[in-house]
Amino acid sequence: MSYLDTLNPAQKTAVLHTEGPLLIFAGAGSGKTRVLTYRVAHLIDQGIDPYHIIAITFTNKAAKEMRERISHINPMGEHVWVSTFHAACTRILRRDIEAIGYQKGFSIYDAADALRLIKECITELNLSETNYAPRNIQHIISNQKNELVTPEAYEQTTAGYFREANIAEIYTLYQKKLVASNALDFDDIIMQTVRLLKEHEDIRTRYQYRFRYVMVDEYQDTNHAQYELVHLLSGYANNLCVVGDDDQSIYGWRGANIENILRFEHDFSGATVIKLEQNYRSTQNILDAANAVIAQNQHRAAKSLWTENDKGGPMRLYSAVDDRDEGAFVARVIQHERSKGAKNNDFAVLYRTNAQSRSIEDALVVAGIPYRMYGGVRFYDHTEIKDLLAYLKVLNNPADDIALLRIINVPKRGIGTTSIHKIRQFAASCGITLYHALAHADDVPDLKKKAVDVKAFSDFLNECMQVAAEKPVVDLLQYILRQTRFMDTLQDDTPESEERINNVMELLATARQFEKESEDTSLGRFLEEVALVADVDNYQENSNTVSLMTLHSAKGLEFPAVFLVGFEENLFPSIRALQEGTGNELEEERRLCYVGITRAKQRLYITHANQRLRFNEMQRNKPSRFLSDIPQTHITPVDRLGEPVADRQSRIDSMLSNLKATGRIAESPVSVKAKPTDTSRLFNRQPMGKNINDLIAAQKTEEEPAYTDFKVGDKVKMKLYGVGTVLAIDNSGPDETVTINFATVGRKKFLSHMLKVTKEA
Repeated sequence: MSYLDTLNPAQKTAVLHTEGPLLIFAGAGSGKTRVLTYRVAHLIDQGIDPYHIIAITFTNKAAKEMRERISHINPMGEHVWVSTFHAACTRILRRDIEAIGYQKGFSIYDAADALRLIKECITELNLSETNYAPRNIQHIISNQKNELVTPEAYEQTTAGYFREANIAEIYTLYQKKLVASNALDFDDIIMQTVRLLKEHEDIRTRYQYRFRYVMVDEYQDTNHAQYELVHLLSGYANNLCVVGDDDQSIYGWRGANIENILRFEHDFSGATVIKLEQNYRSTQNILDAANAVIAQNQHRAAKSLWTENDKGGPMRLYSAVDDRDEGAFVARVIQHERSKGAKNNDFAVLYRTNAQSRSIEDALVVAGIPYRMYGGVRFYDHTEIKDLLAYLKVLNNPADDIALLRIINVPKRGIGTTSIHKIRQFAASCGITLYHALAHADDVPDLKKKAVDVKAFSDFLNECMQVAAEKPVVDLLQYILRQTRFMDTLQDDTPESEERINNVMELLATARQFEKESEDTSLGRFLEEVALVADVDNYQENSNTVSLMTLHSAKGLEFPAVFLVGFEENLFPSIRALQEGTGNELEEERRLCYVGITRAKQRLYITHANQRLRFNEMQRNKPSRFLSDIPQTHITPVDRLGEPVADRQSRIDSMLSNLKATGRIAESPVSVKAKPTDTSRLFNRQPMGKNINDLIAAQKTEEEPAYTDFKVGDKVKMKLYGVGTVLAIDNSGPDETVTINFATVGRKKFLSHMLKVTKEA
């Protein structure tokens, strides 16, 4: 059977359309990845050289999946250029960036590096970080770059406005420093590629001729810079195929422009438009709820999801007393579902803001349910990892002053703040890089005895340069670790040292894997790869943990059961969206709700709390307006175990009938209705006033004896997580808590009186 025979009519039409502009509206769960994959395979089958095809996605995870699927259908598919926007642009810049004044070995600054440089600029301009908050300035500069606004153009628009003019000065100085360091920030990657293609016709023509078939996934999330890039690349053959869903456009806050997809037919006269509305993921009831919510938006292309899957049950709504009760509900339901055969990774808890995770985490910890939270500190943001990567960045790009400043005294080598200041002044006065200034330490005024330490460091970097030229990345890292005794600095008296050491070992493992899997194993390629890793790329579908993440992070994922928590006004939708006058932000919040609902395959739980601790005060908010968008026939209130309240009485009646039939209770002419307390007793549940702590405490076990004589540094073993180290003991609250770091899942916090562990020798 041909792969084309597995497609529904709309999908097949999209795959077979090969020439001219094509817009595919792909609803949630409608098989868009299959359509993109099969369309590429079909182009190759039609005789199109894969060299002339490029497919652009938004995540490395999606790019890898698409590349593997294409190659599985047609081995020639491995020659198709499948990558994210940033990876594609980085690849172009590695070859041609010299045309716009950079060197090929450029550095890519992450958000932390860029923020540090912005702070330098604010200081040099004698401005106050109080009045010009660095993160706010970073956001403004990012927005300007996404709109392709240069520092010079921004200066012109802000002339005459005091504050804005100062921000323009910061932007100008910031960009000058980036260029001097031969570095790009994340937004520069696309902005400078667009500049390259616009300013150099020969380079633009070369790429337009190569990429005669351009496909772009998640087109609704493109910003202006990405929009311009796509138009430049597809300008020769006009064979542009974009796939997306305006109903899932949820990144307006970072520059995404929903108009890019809605005006596609205007931009490309004669474009073909195909709608994929058949959903393969969810039950019809879930889709009906999603359709009802998104239908309230005015600015959208009309479409409605449907499925041949089962109708399924209604959404289950729990009204919690407060956020702690909300977290306890989530834990109870997961326990209840697991007792019926469900697995931990069947569940995802999605929330509007990261701050909401605290009560969920506490409840899962107490219940002994393993979880993984996405969107926290990235692996590559840990201090020890950033230090080692800074060494590699300097060796790849000696002009990278930010990286050099990070490692000049790491590990400590006697080069203090005063010495560094003198070296920087010397470099600035001579017009040379900091790296070159190190080699001339004897010429730095007033450096005196410290010049010996500085020159020793310079010599060491030169030695590393030689190793980098001859050895693979993993050998280079090991050389740096040995020569600097880096691991010794991680082995201190704190319990966190084991975690830091494990992180370094993981980096070495990553470098080894890179050596095995990459065709280009250069240092620059390795740094490029780690710079473009997103947190969602590390999502592990098969890990035996409950997933916790924001609604934004969940886009593109799916789970058998989903909890959407915090459905309250001023939280979801956010207070900013409610206060915004145009209604655009409220429509985006509704799209975010639509995304959350459509992550669920079979079961969807929605919760709201009557009161919630936010910003150190207890707040009361009404249930979210999004709940009223869903037809009441598609929502059912549930009890503390997630079972429909409407079913409770029928279950009670059935049990009473069975008890009567077996003679365990006498027949009565009076209809017997159980009281709430009787109900909890009949079903072996805790009364309504009990919390999750009481529930778990009541579940006695002989498997893991309680060990309560904790002290920091103890090794303990838990059946669920294995061996861990006690990191901290906190007596500040009403209950003592113990934080333990496990090699398997990282840090977890427990109530000490609830913890069941054994002490390890």
